[in-house]
Amino acid sequence: MEVAGQVANRYAAEGVFADYRSRKSDNTLKAQHVDLAAWAQYLSAATNGAHAPAVKMLETDAEAWRGVTWGLVSGFVQWLLQQGYAVGSVNRHLATVRTYCKLAAQAGAIDATQAALITTVRGYGGKDAKRIDERRETTRRGAKKAAHVALTGAQVKALKTHRDTPQGRRDALLMALLLDHGLRVGEVALLTVDAFQRADNGDMLLSFFRPKVGRWQKHRLSEDTQRALTAYMQDAPGAGSLLFRQSVKGGRLTDDAGISERNLTERVRTLGKRIGIENLSAHDCRHSWATRAVAGKTDAFALRDAGGWTSLAMPSRYVEAAAIANERVTLG
Repeated sequence: MEVAGQVANRYAAEGVFADYRSRKSDNTLKAQHVDLAAWAQYLSAATNGAHAPAVKMLETDAEAWRGVTWGLVSGFVQWLLQQGYAVGSVNRHLATVRTYCKLAAQAGAIDATQAALITTVRGYGGKDAKRIDERRETTRRGAKKAAHVALTGAQVKALKTHRDTPQGRRDALLMALLLDHGLRVGEVALLTVDAFQRADNGDMLLSFFRPKVGRWQKHRLSEDTQRALTAYMQDAPGAGSLLFRQSVKGGRLTDDAGISERNLTERVRTLGKRIGIENLSAHDCRHSWATRAVAGKTDAFALRDAGGWTSLAMPSRYVEAAAIANERVTLG
């Protein structure tokens, strides 16, 4: 029985990485790939290239983590700060490394003592982040911007207003989905022509999948989105196809259905630049949607559900930012 148990443990250990990764979305795996690339770079610098496994090995093979200690993980945090990474990026990189260390420990590549110590390596909270940034010359490195672009009501309206051309009608629908529904760019890229249905009461509904949280959701279309959808449907691909058609220079839409996240992001940036907004992102549009929702008295619970978050952490930030601290204070 003992031998059989050891064999079972060995097979389970070999599959622990594959099982974990099979449960994660593509977006999560992409983000982790970036985090582990930084870890590999750190290991190379810390050991003069003596211990620098390829990122692919770090993602799939427990043996690539053998020899990792609390000191190495703690040093990784300091190295990231020295390299100028934003504190939010440091926290995310650390979370990924800790997760894979835990997997490696389950597979027997990291001993229990070191695994327990590694869990004590912590990231930084808001106050810590502010102090750290004040004390170093380079305060940010990473894909995320330091702050969202704040959109005025006039800018939101301008971003949803386009010429009555095939490309203009497509862009109007794209921006309405981002600004009036807060969709993530990855969610927009997955939309199909069949995602829209008319409800029994006459409302137009959008059914879409949120890969980040692995759930389907429905939104009732705003008036601007419904208007833009009606206009674009004359140019849309056939049933079953991805919703948005690609375009080429000159504004002509091609017969190719589907636009990548990268190209959608670039299109949003271009449309922002046209009205004088530099470096506008799809996530800025989501931020604007959440901010406007809170300004319209949407509570944190409703915002969480509509925005596809799994906790109240992010929606609460929007509510807190909009709150007037002395609203209930009365001076005698």
